[in-house]
Amino acid sequence: MDIKIKNEIYQNLIKIFTKNNVLINEHELFVYSHDCSNIKSENIKQPLAVVFPKSTKEVQELVRLANKYNFSLVSRSAGTNHVGSCVCLNDNSVIVSFIKMDKILNINPVNLTVEVESGVVVERLQEKLKKYDLFFPPDPSNMKVSLIGGAISQSAGGPRGFKYGTVKDYVLNLEVVLPDGEIIETGKNCHKNVEGYNLTQLFTGSEGTLGIITKATLRLIPQVEAKNVILVYFETIEEAANVVCEIISHHIVPSVLELMDKNTIKTIEKFKPSGLNTSYEACLLIEVDGFASTIDKQCEIVKELCINNNAKDVIISANASQKEKIWLARRSSFACCTKLAPNVIADDFVVPREFIPVAIKIIQNICKKHNIIVCIMGHIGDGNIHPNYALDLNNEDETKRFNECRNEIINEIINLKGAITGEHGIGIEKSGYLLKSIGYNNLKLMKSIKNLIDPNNIMNPGKIF
Repeated sequence: MDIKIKNEIYQNLIKIFTKNNVLINEHELFVYSHDCSNIKSENIKQPLAVVFPKSTKEVQELVRLANKYNFSLVSRSAGTNHVGSCVCLNDNSVIVSFIKMDKILNINPVNLTVEVESGVVVERLQEKLKKYDLFFPPDPSNMKVSLIGGAISQSAGGPRGFKYGTVKDYVLNLEVVLPDGEIIETGKNCHKNVEGYNLTQLFTGSEGTLGIITKATLRLIPQVEAKNVILVYFETIEEAANVVCEIISHHIVPSVLELMDKNTIKTIEKFKPSGLNTSYEACLLIEVDGFASTIDKQCEIVKELCINNNAKDVIISANASQKEKIWLARRSSFACCTKLAPNVIADDFVVPREFIPVAIKIIQNICKKHNIIVCIMGHIGDGNIHPNYALDLNNEDETKRFNECRNEIINEIINLKGAITGEHGIGIEKSGYLLKSIGYNNLKLMKSIKNLIDPNNIMNPGKIF
């Protein structure tokens, strides 16, 4: 881009956002050139600038400026996504960071709704809602830093998805700045609404490719009265999966059904000792919740079902400290995997629940064949499997083996009628697999929607497609 044009853009950005809310220093821009994915540096670019809006009006002015000077916009929340959704693929992009649009605008206990700006941290929202005995169930594993806007844009999930659903199930209305600078609300602050096409769901999970989400109205539910956590160990993955089906068939609906394989358990114990038993092939973390009077009964039923299905050890948490220790171990699993090698790549496949044992064995066998370290965990209740591959991407041979390994695994997941992503999104990492997974006609329709809403391709270009 011409230096004179760049300077004009910078001056206009400062007018809109003030100097303190615009970054143009090369060292600062470098920080915003990366996210939690492993996209190689040569495939991404530094942004022209990073801006920190404080209002929807500022975002609107930015979009109009982007159209005038023909630069693209990449929305960014905490940058914790795994698929490269918020990195720049050209040097003609401005990153829009929402960390300063962080107001919780209105909590409505009567309507069971909350209105928030995009920069609100998920955990902070959950803590605030406790004062009202209200609950926003989605709990992405990075919720201590995850921002609502990013969670909506990536359609994030989390361990509670089996019982309570994921982020997309709680979004009632979005304020969106469209690529032409117009502002719309996609729905109403009502729990029921079938007025035409479901625009709210269209923008949820769109990874910033259709517009910029500035506010959201979220559905809430009453806070549960009590919960408890159970750890169960098994000799095989198949036995663990069978227990999940048994629990569900007995009309127990745990809030969490999490699986960790032996590699995951051993890795956690190596780098974040938590008292997990490393002798067994699989471990289930089961959380039950509801009225206090029902918790002990649920725990006993779950324990009995587990023992009847060859569980080797069943541990029911005795106190809050023990529950927190177990959860800390699970939430530390990805971080612990990063200690195994210079890089970790996380996948988030989904298969029908009946195929979970098959899918896990396939992943383990293919990784063994290609000599790739893998730790498998997942939200087994809804069929969401997370293989975390540990490798050195600077090692050409290992990278080649990994790519072959991942291609084989994805083909097998598709053959099992599964999805290549359940909560991370497509971004750059998985765009090459999308056609095979969803088919030509679906992909063509999605591209048509993108071209209709964003004909100048200024919204996060190069992502998904």
